[in-house]
Amino acid sequence: MRPRLKDVAELAGVSIKTVSNVVNDYPHVSSETRAKVEAAIAELSYRPNLSARSLRAGRSGVVALAVPDLDNAYFAELATHVITAADRRGWTVLIDQTQGDRAKERLVVSGIRDHLIDGLLFSPLALTGRDLAGRDDRTPMVLLGERIGTGRSPYDHVGIDNVAAARAATLHLAGLGRRRIAAIGVQRTPSGATGRLRLKGYQQALAETGTPAPASLVAQVTRWSRADGAEAMAHLLAGEMPDAVFCFNDTLALGALRTLLSRGYGVPDDVMVMGFDDIQDGRFSTPTLSTVAPDKSLIAESAVDLLAGRLGGGTDRPREVCVPHRLAFRESTG
Repeated sequence: MRPRLKDVAELAGVSIKTVSNVVNDYPHVSSETRAKVEAAIAELSYRPNLSARSLRAGRSGVVALAVPDLDNAYFAELATHVITAADRRGWTVLIDQTQGDRAKERLVVSGIRDHLIDGLLFSPLALTGRDLAGRDDRTPMVLLGERIGTGRSPYDHVGIDNVAAARAATLHLAGLGRRRIAAIGVQRTPSGATGRLRLKGYQQALAETGTPAPASLVAQVTRWSRADGAEAMAHLLAGEMPDAVFCFNDTLALGALRTLLSRGYGVPDDVMVMGFDDIQDGRFSTPTLSTVAPDKSLIAESAVDLLAGRLGGGTDRPREVCVPHRLAFRESTG
């Protein structure tokens, strides 16, 4: 049978209350008594029943993270950071995948799992402001990614400035003397808000530097995948040759790299390539990938901290956190 608190107390020759004080790391226990209890805990391989403790506190100790696509390395890496940040608070993370489907995203915010989780971290793609306004579930929620709607959201939000980041990436390419800078990643769908923001930053940089911006240099994609990046790069090469390409995420950039290299073009000499997200794969590609590097660890920590504040009964005023980014310069831009 699993050892109980009572068993530890009997072996150590102390009260159950004293064992509880040691387990919960209360300071007012003598070093001699603490040593006896810890020896008994080790001998019996006793483990506290965290589930029972959480339920007594009215909590499950479980939070959910809902993201669009775990095949996307950015979300997989972000999930790892969230798990690390949550673990420091003793939380378990339940991960859900929505594929950016509006019906699935509406199900996430509807509270279908409210009996399982204490709170929700959610990165939606297809939801509208109306979807959130009609939410009845009271489970605390923190939003990740793009702001939904133009009005003031009732929910805490963590994101980055995609316009500023895309502008900086494009200015980097223009500053290296490139004049035909292409963009890969526009999505003409309701879920393509991030791409539209990054397109805006790209266009701002071209306007500021007087760099030509023909529509033929902007390639649309269905998904932000390697295959879509490779196909979009092939489409661009069929027209007037670009001398640089800004891809709206790193997986698109890795696909574009593959097409360029397989067709005999040099990177960065013939075409420079810039990505976005700073995923691990880009640090080991050939050539290594220059990219926009959002602070994924800080995104996760900020979101977990905001959720902890809500669970602790914090302020009702929604909070907005804009996490910084940097440019990581690697071989693909020389």
